[in-house]
Amino acid sequence: MDDLEKAILISFDESGAVDSTLKAQAVSYCQQIKETQSICSICIERLCFTKLVQVQFWCLQCLHEVLRVRYSSMGLEEKSFIRKSVFSLACYESIDDKNLVRVLDGPAFIKNKLAQVMVTLIYFEYPMIWPSLFVDFLSNLSKGVVVIDMFCRVLNALDEEVISLDYPRSQEEVAVAGQIKDAMRQQCISQVVRAWYDILLMYRNSDPDLCCSVLDSMRRYVSWIDIGLIANDAFVGLLFELMLVSGFPDQLRGAAAGCIHAVAAKRMDPKAKLTLLQSLQIRKVFGLVAEDNDSELVSSVASLLTGYSTEVLECLKRLNSEDRKAVSTELLNEVLPSVFYVMQNCEIDETFSIVQFLSGYVGTLKSLSPLTETQSLHVGQILEVIRSQIRFDPAYRNNLDVLDKIGKEEEDRMAEFRKDLFVLLRSVGRVAPDATQIFIRNSLASAVASNGDVDVEEIEAALSLLYAFGESLSDETMKTGNGLLGELIPMLLSTKFPCHNNRLVALIYLETVTRYMKFFQENTQYIPLVLSAFLDERGIHHPNSNVSQRGSYLFMRVVKLLKAKLVPYIETILQSLQDTVAQFTTIYAASKDLSRCEDGSHIFEAIGLLIGMEDVPLEKQSEYLTALLSPLCQQVEALLLNAKAQNPEESPAKITNIQQIIMAINALSKGFSERLVTASRPAIGLMFKQTLDVLLRILIIYPEIEPLRCKVTSFIHRMVDILGSSVFPYLPKALEQLLAESEPKELAGFLLLLNQLICKFNTGVRDILEEVYPAIASRVFNILPRYAFPTGPGSNTEEIRELQELQRTLYTFVHVIATHDLSSVFLSSKSSAYLDSMMQLILHASCNHKDFVVRKACVQIFIRLIKDWCASPYGEEKVPGFRSFVIEAFATNCCLYSVLDKSFEFRDANTLVLFGEIVLAQKVMYEKFGNDFVVHFVSKSLQSAHCPQDLAEQYCQKLQGSDIKALKSFYQSLIENLRRQQNGSLVFR
Repeated sequence: MDDLEKAILISFDESGAVDSTLKAQAVSYCQQIKETQSICSICIERLCFTKLVQVQFWCLQCLHEVLRVRYSSMGLEEKSFIRKSVFSLACYESIDDKNLVRVLDGPAFIKNKLAQVMVTLIYFEYPMIWPSLFVDFLSNLSKGVVVIDMFCRVLNALDEEVISLDYPRSQEEVAVAGQIKDAMRQQCISQVVRAWYDILLMYRNSDPDLCCSVLDSMRRYVSWIDIGLIANDAFVGLLFELMLVSGFPDQLRGAAAGCIHAVAAKRMDPKAKLTLLQSLQIRKVFGLVAEDNDSELVSSVASLLTGYSTEVLECLKRLNSEDRKAVSTELLNEVLPSVFYVMQNCEIDETFSIVQFLSGYVGTLKSLSPLTETQSLHVGQILEVIRSQIRFDPAYRNNLDVLDKIGKEEEDRMAEFRKDLFVLLRSVGRVAPDATQIFIRNSLASAVASNGDVDVEEIEAALSLLYAFGESLSDETMKTGNGLLGELIPMLLSTKFPCHNNRLVALIYLETVTRYMKFFQENTQYIPLVLSAFLDERGIHHPNSNVSQRGSYLFMRVVKLLKAKLVPYIETILQSLQDTVAQFTTIYAASKDLSRCEDGSHIFEAIGLLIGMEDVPLEKQSEYLTALLSPLCQQVEALLLNAKAQNPEESPAKITNIQQIIMAINALSKGFSERLVTASRPAIGLMFKQTLDVLLRILIIYPEIEPLRCKVTSFIHRMVDILGSSVFPYLPKALEQLLAESEPKELAGFLLLLNQLICKFNTGVRDILEEVYPAIASRVFNILPRYAFPTGPGSNTEEIRELQELQRTLYTFVHVIATHDLSSVFLSSKSSAYLDSMMQLILHASCNHKDFVVRKACVQIFIRLIKDWCASPYGEEKVPGFRSFVIEAFATNCCLYSVLDKSFEFRDANTLVLFGEIVLAQKVMYEKFGNDFVVHFVSKSLQSAHCPQDLAEQYCQKLQGSDIKALKSFYQSLIENLRRQQNGSLVFR
């Protein structure tokens, strides 16, 4: 063994026994050899005598790479040597007398690599340089199985590497593939097909694996060769024999089916295609699908039947002749029962294709009315197929019920799988609405009468069908209950399935009842049954927590929809929910997972929606609300009272408990309107104020607990919404506490609360804002970077993202202040110290922020401040230095330099909106500053950008005119002109 072989063996070693340094040296040595001029000769020589498969593979891989990269620079002699040598290897011949080893005796991966090398030669040399290639190869097939196998590998590799359009190809590759196909059609394809036929005839009984290889090659080539070479009595007869004789292995029979499928899928004129499909006599294979439901053969036959059916359907769509349409319909009618059988009884991979075909078939029925008896029968069978396919596998029943990892995966898979089937159901429902309703009625009736424990999946499927059917119904149909709905919905409501404890059954039951809620809005006599479904063990009181949580959410939606119609049932509902309400604030006290609490709050929202209506008498409303708020507030007071003395280990549980209570009260308040609690029933408002007073104490006792601060902030948002200005007395203390310990994330939330107050009360919050703004500004400028955030590796941290969000919220906050007549807040004695920092931050963002929406907001801030603080061109300066800052810094940097930057893309919609604001800002500056602005902007700013004098004069004219659109249009053309003629002396930032 010489150095090269040793190096190859070391470089291929995956055992870990070889030292990494030695392995690196071996790889480097192999690379050096690969780069020598004589590498092809070295590789061919090795292939003649080495039996080491690693060395054989390396040599073939080298040949493959070198041919692809260096072929055009090789000499004629070297090309000839490689051609003859590689062909000899592929045909099991000796290259010379010393050739003791034949590569074709090696394993499959070596032969596949040799086929790749052959295909590379074909790519460069066939047909111009080596026109006899295939004919020469065919003459060697008489050597037997080993050469025939190699011939098939070469054909398959040629398809994968060059011809098949299943892979992306360059224009050059497509052109070469076309040349190869044209030459093969002209020179040798009929001989290749004859060889296929003879090989299949000769080896069908003795070597089925070889026959499978031949059929695989043939299947690939059918799409572009003369179909008459295959679609003839002799060849089709042989293929059907291989398929139908039970003595042949399934793999061989399936491969023959694949070839017939390729013949059926051949692209051609629809008239000729229909004749071809007729000639195939596909009925011969119908019996095969019943042989063994999950065999490889059945999957191949299923694929054939689907492909054949799809092609017949295409003929039906494309042919106009009534006679030919009749033939297509007859062929479809013949094959469809087998397609239905396959879908319902066989484990196959073709389900998606069959569903697509059935969707196409149903689509053709839309224009037919009425349907024939056969078509109606097919519609019924399609519905049966849908029902059988949407059923869960009973093997997963326990996994799905407890929803473990396996159950979750199966549920997700099935949800995705069902999408197309439910689309198909809706299509069938439109084509045959009566038949679909009857089918769903019968499915539901069968489920109602079934043995629940045995037929869990059957019941779940029937309910899912009823749910999906509802998607295709109009609001009017849903309300009136036309057709069988008036029978179906009461049947659903009055049923308690024996398997209702099953999670899937319980969930789809509740979802289905909710889906048909519009029916109950019109048919109020069923409301007691609806309430029972949600309030008993089928819904909120279901033993499975997933079901009870979902039931709570759906019940809240039901209450929103039915609302006033539920007033007579409020007492009954509250009585039923008493235990759930009590559990909500106690049962999960020690739990760290708050997701269940979030779901539980839906119950309180539902109750709030019910008792918050004006239809409820004041006395009753007060009674209900007191019964809910008093115990919740008492719990908070008790928890706060013990907070200082409690065990550190108890603290997380207490905090969790308080969070749950705040969420409950918050959710409850969503049912009450501002008009009700402030105008018509102030006593109710007083109850919420007392509650707010209690909850604000949480900020004092637990000043550093972020989740509690967030929940209290959320509650203040709600109280602002419903209490209106009567919330003002509570705000100073609340805002002081919220601001005291806030981190960037909380500070952003605090600014959102202030935004809500400003938007709701406008100048009414001036005093509050003047009080808190200095503290906000102080905190913000201490923690935000002066200009840009760090970029590059390690900059995308949670901390940086929180600061970026705080900065965006700050821009919005300043914008809200400026646009709500509150800019005087920035000028108060306590705030004025931060004015310069704020202006610099807004200026930088207006010029450089990557989000153009933020830039627009910052420009709008400047426009408002100019209007507020600058009375007239020659009036007294309200804010000393502001006028010169705007003219010199804002006008130059934002209105000119930032727009000249090539990143300012005029074709972008957001950029154009920003540009409009920048032009408006110039107009406002001219109105407020007069010639001071014009002189500076034209003589200094535009001149620094090398603006021609005539364009500068035109700019002045447009600015002084009254047409803002004309100014905008001119300024855009001016900027584009300046960009084109920039000479580098101006640095565009």
